[in-house]
Amino acid sequence: MLKPRNGGYTLNILFIGDIFGNPGRKVAKEMIRRLKKEREIDFFFANGENAAGGSGITYVVAQELYRTGVQGITLGNHTWSKKEVINFISSDKCIVRPANYPSELPGRGSTIIKSEKGEVGILNLMGRVYMDSIDCPFKAAEKEVAYLKNLVKTIVVDIHGEATSEKCALGWFLDGKVSCVLGTHTHVQTADEKILPYGTGYISDVGMTGPYEGIIGVKRDTVINKFITHMPARFEVAQGKAQFNAVYIEIDDKTGKTLNIERIFKILEV
Repeated sequence: MLKPRNGGYTLNILFIGDIFGNPGRKVAKEMIRRLKKEREIDFFFANGENAAGGSGITYVVAQELYRTGVQGITLGNHTWSKKEVINFISSDKCIVRPANYPSELPGRGSTIIKSEKGEVGILNLMGRVYMDSIDCPFKAAEKEVAYLKNLVKTIVVDIHGEATSEKCALGWFLDGKVSCVLGTHTHVQTADEKILPYGTGYISDVGMTGPYEGIIGVKRDTVINKFITHMPARFEVAQGKAQFNAVYIEIDDKTGKTLNIERIFKILEV
């Protein structure tokens, strides 16, 4: 519910960090259920690029996330890991893949999510440092933000990247132009959430929602053995306890500026 504040209202958004496999989907479902009771959240968004078996997303998994309450899904370097995504990514207006992928690829880099609570633009970008060699995320951001600002006040950016420096640079580059810049990909939640001088909320990485007792979501022994032997290995989703990583953001609906950004971290049995 939009809350009155100084003659205007706040739009409350929860962004869930990289949902990893079935454990991630289970804990996301449980935490969304809890948070709906505990907080007045208007929009639930999530990075879902690892939601299907720890790599990629499928139509069935996307529908499952929507049923749990997720209203918008961002992706990243594993966008194309499940071949079937090509069949539905263009028709699903609630999914965005990195806008700096070549323009001829299917899907969209930004979209507008609408509900009775309002409208929010979401933009997905991917970093280039230690990642695939794709188009410039800064130039892609300029183009997409210029389009979105004609339609909405609130714009949420997911920058899926490896290097903290690149994500931080994008945050400063977009300060005052978007509501928040949220990093994903490393699966480790950072403790640097802040509001930049011109009102853009920022965090280097929201973290991962998935196995707590694995190595960034994967079975420990497999990863350790690969580091030791350098031999190829088939990664499998770890079991045991699960973690929920997210950020809660309050945004002024008149200005699109972030008023508050808060990290959420929980460990659950699934």
